[in-house]
Amino acid sequence: MSNQKIIRWGMIGCGNVTEVKSGPAFRLIEHSDLVAVMRRNEEKVRAYAKRHQVKKWFTNAEALVKDQEVDAVYIATPPASHLEYTRLAAAHGKPVYVEKPMALNYGQCLEMIAVCKAAAVPLFVAYYRRTLPRFLAIKNLIDNGEIGNVRFVNVVMYKKAVTSSAAGWRVVPEISGGGLFVDLASHQLDLLQFYFGDIISADGYSAHQAAGYAAEDHVSGAFVFASGVHGTGIWNFAAYADDDKTEIVGDKGKITFATFGNSPVEVVNDRGSRLLDLPNPRHIQQPLIQTVVDELRGVGRCPSTGITAARTNRAMDLLRR
Repeated sequence: MSNQKIIRWGMIGCGNVTEVKSGPAFRLIEHSDLVAVMRRNEEKVRAYAKRHQVKKWFTNAEALVKDQEVDAVYIATPPASHLEYTRLAAAHGKPVYVEKPMALNYGQCLEMIAVCKAAAVPLFVAYYRRTLPRFLAIKNLIDNGEIGNVRFVNVVMYKKAVTSSAAGWRVVPEISGGGLFVDLASHQLDLLQFYFGDIISADGYSAHQAAGYAAEDHVSGAFVFASGVHGTGIWNFAAYADDDKTEIVGDKGKITFATFGNSPVEVVNDRGSRLLDLPNPRHIQQPLIQTVVDELRGVGRCPSTGITAARTNRAMDLLRR
């Protein structure tokens, strides 16, 4: 595929995540095009194709994957179908870019890695914060010793309770793999592993404090990275207000930031306190998709693969046990 001028994408799933965050990026990136989309609802997939000027649409995933004009497959469905569609794409020799979290659990992630390895096709996962300027700047601060040797990291996220109807499939464990922790904390834990290496040990607790839906609404725990950095986290989705704060503490300072949103990053060290204003791009997945296209063309590497993403699922499984 490295000799191809254009990577032609087929997209399975046309939900909200694809409207702005990801879908348009496949067209904006050089050497990339979105040529086909699939959704089981014919009216909705036709409307999506027309709205985004995609020339082909399907209501059957296998038909899309078999299409000779589709070089690679983007799976933008809920986690429950990620393994199924990855198997399908791999069986037809198509590289896979799949939404996060990678699957319902770590075991399914390992199956996805195995089928792609057997078919000799690459597997990428949409942990796009690994390529955003905001989070690369934080990594540079850490790597350049701006806060000295990192000792620990603490994650605190809480949100007001929502009804099951408002949260939709994200709080149905058989579809999402868990609750809002799985949906949101996966980004945070993956990013921290990008900074500090694999989470090699983790333990935690989960609870149904508000009992508004089947999935857990509270998770708390502790974890240790391969680098020796220790971490703690509390995630609660039945609180009085919303907050999102990660604090990385070293022996010479600290970095505080929100994983979601565009609030300034705060850096505190012996030179005082300063704020870094680093807003995210409109099509937030575009930088990562660019690395996927580059790797498929043989001119770069993507930092978010099935192997790295599976470790995030493993950490979440351990924290919720």
